[in-house]
Amino acid sequence: MFADVSFPISSYKVFTYRIPQEIEPVVLPGVRVRAPLGRRRQVQGVVVHVHPRREFKGKILSISDVVDQTPILDRTLWELLNWVSRYYLTPLGQVMRTAVPSRLTRSYVPTDQLMVQVRTISPEEKFYLGKKAPQQFKAIQFLEKQNRSVPVAELNDRVRSPWAVCRALENKGYVSIHSVPRIPDVSSLSFVPIRKEIKFTTAQQRIIDELVDRLTEKEFVPYLLQGVTGSGKTEIYIDLAKRVAEQGRRSIMLLPEISLTPQFGGRFRAIFGDRVAIWHSRMTPAERAWTWKQICSGAFSVVVGARSAVFTPVGNLGLIVVDEEQESGFKQESPAPRYHARDVALMRGKLSNALTILAGATPSLESYYNRAMGKLNSVRLKVRYGAATYPRVHMVNMMTERDETKNYSTMLSRLLTEKIENRLEKREQIILLQNRRGYSPIVYCGDCGDVEMCRHCNISLTFHKAEHRLKCHYCNFHKSTPQTCEACGSTRLILGGTGTQKVEEGLKDQFPGIRLVRMDLDTTQRSGAYARILEKFGDRAYDVLLGTQMIAKGLDFENVTLVGVISADTGLYLPDFRAGERTFQLVYQVAGRSGRGRKAGEVVIQTNDPENAAIKLAARLDLETYYNICLSERNELMYAPFSWMAKVEFLGRRRGAVEDQAERFSQTLTGKPKHVQMLGPAPCPIERIRGNFRYQIIFKSPKEKDGNGSKLRRFLEQSVVNSRLTGKKKGVEIHVDVDPVSLL
Repeated sequence: MFADVSFPISSYKVFTYRIPQEIEPVVLPGVRVRAPLGRRRQVQGVVVHVHPRREFKGKILSISDVVDQTPILDRTLWELLNWVSRYYLTPLGQVMRTAVPSRLTRSYVPTDQLMVQVRTISPEEKFYLGKKAPQQFKAIQFLEKQNRSVPVAELNDRVRSPWAVCRALENKGYVSIHSVPRIPDVSSLSFVPIRKEIKFTTAQQRIIDELVDRLTEKEFVPYLLQGVTGSGKTEIYIDLAKRVAEQGRRSIMLLPEISLTPQFGGRFRAIFGDRVAIWHSRMTPAERAWTWKQICSGAFSVVVGARSAVFTPVGNLGLIVVDEEQESGFKQESPAPRYHARDVALMRGKLSNALTILAGATPSLESYYNRAMGKLNSVRLKVRYGAATYPRVHMVNMMTERDETKNYSTMLSRLLTEKIENRLEKREQIILLQNRRGYSPIVYCGDCGDVEMCRHCNISLTFHKAEHRLKCHYCNFHKSTPQTCEACGSTRLILGGTGTQKVEEGLKDQFPGIRLVRMDLDTTQRSGAYARILEKFGDRAYDVLLGTQMIAKGLDFENVTLVGVISADTGLYLPDFRAGERTFQLVYQVAGRSGRGRKAGEVVIQTNDPENAAIKLAARLDLETYYNICLSERNELMYAPFSWMAKVEFLGRRRGAVEDQAERFSQTLTGKPKHVQMLGPAPCPIERIRGNFRYQIIFKSPKEKDGNGSKLRRFLEQSVVNSRLTGKKKGVEIHVDVDPVSLL
């Protein structure tokens, strides 16, 4: 017997191996194996086909061993990965590596840890230990207080050499030592269960009734659930997940930000207890391995997670919810496969006959358009839940503000300052959004104008005051802050712009004693940091939650009555066709964090361009008007959702080589359909990232002539994939991104 194996490399080629007789019964499509590749190195791949006769005439090596004794994927998940491979033009081995990282296996066994428990010890024996062996005495005192078996490691901060101390105590008969599997503690990944008394409104109940009817049919039905912020969408998800569990099926809840998983998971834990799994990339390897094995065994009714959760091996799937489906966080930018979890969720729902819901207050333009075209069923919640009302929104023109106050470096307007003071007096809470981390996003010379740039990227370095260093937020390059300008030697270095650290410093200076917590990528590096910050804020240990876009959506704190947007213009003028849409959605979403309980809420939006449609209509909460403007612009320029799009990107260390390869590629294209437009090749707006120069070609195929996008993908497959142009050629890498969400 022979097997074709796909490896996690850029090549679409599969490699044929002989199957040793002793493992023939377990080598099936979908099983991971180890086999020699290249210079006899052992590489993990996935079996894609098994056949009785050799079809390759050259030398055939044998599979070394199997990683999985049984197929780790059921039929529908295997079909899904094959679809992802075809749709996103990515070798199946690379898709498999993303869906099932090499360390995940059904046979995972946690490492052991040593446990110690005190036995009976007389007062005289303790007195003797206190005199002759003080370290052993300290250990006994601690263990007696615990009155249970505890890890030996818990003694690290109490005694020197805890293992030696415990062995000595064991030899004296005072303690017993044994080993147990080290089960990862995943409780820190979510809040303690968050219980709410829920009485559904008429609108909620009408939606639930309609969706439950669909659940009963056990067929794939795609829905767009559009509900204003605070309208009670999460309560609908919970009720549907309960109905699914009663049918003996399971649910997946997808979220765009890891920061949303703690509170969201806490809501579900209140109903499902330990049958809720959290899944995202910030989990430790042990947490991921243990959780994945438990998902395989069917231990969970609900999986809550970020985009990769769409691939978790949840069996008997009945419900998939993609919350805040418009967020770009659902798109995998790198490495391949460059998939969009929203679209993969729709396909998985179709293959699993599961009800699939795309939800949010500000749907993506694609979903908004697909609803209008009848491709998505639609249900809507137009008002907030219960006694909550939508917040009053104020807009402040910061250009006018600075002229009137003659303070051209002010971060907080007089109105926002007044509102913050008012909330602090009332002991109500505040959320402030500044979508730039660090202290100042630009450092420049006041004499010659030279800007401190990253040496690997065409990006200005951001000043981080806490470490007094300049950092690149793309490649993580950093250096100490210079004292003089490297170009002219001037000492007039100016910190330009505003980041979260600068806002934090300004608030603490302006409001002494303010209890403020900052939440951005710098403060959430450690495992469980998201949950700890949000849980303390929910317990009212802080007055102000300041952060980047990770605090703008999905959070529900009833004591928050004021939201401030420090600079609504951030990101508005990026050279990307989605810039306005993203700005509108961000401002609209963060405004919805205010006034979600019985107390009325307010929002203050600070901007330098109050007449910009994205800002002005977001302040009015007028989604339909803004989306219709966007659709008109997109239609005229033939951008998504009116066309299928793909981006071919070229990157390498030498600009000339990258440009030559891009030009050569564009000139050798054959078989391009007449209706397909090609833009480029041209440098990417951010031409250099991580030391690589970047060029791109954009392809657009109008949907009226290419219904499901198959013509564009077939052309790309013939031009790029079959001609083996992907991967690395002469020092230049070529990537294909189907349905790109950004052209930066």
